Amino acid sequence: MRRRCFLKRTVFAGAGLVTLSNRAMFGGKAGDAVAKNRAALEPALAKDWLARWQEHIVGEIHNRYCERELGEELGWLVSPFLNGFYYGYLATREPKWIEHLADWADSWIKRGVKEPDGYIGWPKSGTGGLVEKSFLTDSLLGEAMALRPVVLMAQEIQGGPGLREKFGRRAESWLEVAGKTFEKWESRDCWRDVKEGGAWVVPAFGIDEKTGKWTEGYARRGADGFSNPDNKQNHIARWMVAMHDVTGKPVYRERAEKWFQLMKSRMKTQAGGKYFVWNYWEPAGPWDYKTDGSTQHWVGVHPNGGYYAIDVEGIVCAFEHDLVFTREDIQRLVATNRDFMWNQQMNGAKFQRIDGGTTDPRWKDSPGLLWTPLVPYDETLRKIFLVNHNPASWSGLVTTPWFLAREAAGKPLK
Repeated sequence: MRRRCFLKRTVFAGAGLVTLSNRAMFGGKAGDAVAKNRAALEPALAKDWLARWQEHIVGEIHNRYCERELGEELGWLVSPFLNGFYYGYLATREPKWIEHLADWADSWIKRGVKEPDGYIGWPKSGTGGLVEKSFLTDSLLGEAMALRPVVLMAQEIQGGPGLREKFGRRAESWLEVAGKTFEKWESRDCWRDVKEGGAWVVPAFGIDEKTGKWTEGYARRGADGFSNPDNKQNHIARWMVAMHDVTGKPVYRERAEKWFQLMKSRMKTQAGGKYFVWNYWEPAGPWDYKTDGSTQHWVGVHPNGGYYAIDVEGIVCAFEHDLVFTREDIQRLVATNRDFMWNQQMNGAKFQRIDGGTTDPRWKDSPGLLWTPLVPYDETLRKIFLVNHNPASWSGLVTTPWFLAREAAGKPLK
């Protein structure tokens, strides 16, 4: 499946997201911002959603992306199922979802190959950056997206005596893979500290298919590269947050915090400070400029609202973990999505671009989306979600069990 066609189907399908925060929106700073007097989720509707979601995800399992996808597609094609299984377990407490996650995780992880520096990877042609597809590379984005639900499920397994007995060794192996994967990207100089915080870059080197060795760019790995766009940075940062939640190692939180600092520095206000707007990509350092001084990528608002929905996932995750973003930031995001972007129609709700710009025909159905992570923070956005959510959609693979688990718990989902 071509990546561009896939994105139209997945990340930007419907008014939902494919991954959401595992931390509840109750208690503490986050709890103070949760919408009061929430519209109740009727038991019959919850039962219907769960049944439709289960039929849908079980029907899609046969695709077995875990047995063939590599690189960035580990994120876009494998992680929706891993997240669905993780949140499916939280919503039902049925061990079969752990079984499904273990099956998919092991099927993907065992296909890793040893690379020239001794680390394990899942390389393919192309990186999601700006380099030519003339060599093989790993994808930090793909690995981060796929590892996040696996790491979180490992925590669930380690916290339950019955689960530890059956899945404990596998959970330990998953955490070991996650730790080594972080070391791999650190050793390849793909993290860069900058004045406003820090960011991850796509390396400008890879594996020569003929020789099996690094291409010449490896020697310049600390200076070259291409900064990931905001949405990818936010996916990676959410993996860092999960790694800190599970292991307690400060370095993961530090990496996430520095990215969120840079993210916040890029967010501007409009309409007298009422709403937020930010660009899809901005240069983070000298590696993002050509020799003539121009940037390696255009700078501006992307006409596909799916990218911004992912950014909001990262921002809400940061807020819920007391990182960088404040209650006022959340309130301004709510206002942006509800008062500026939304067409004020409850049935068949539509959302315009974050900057109010002209809709691009290529993404005529997704110039803007409902920012689902904000649903717990505003009653109107919650009602829009309840009226328009499709539990049997691609985005519903994860959004449905996440929402049902949060509703049932009424407390931290851990």
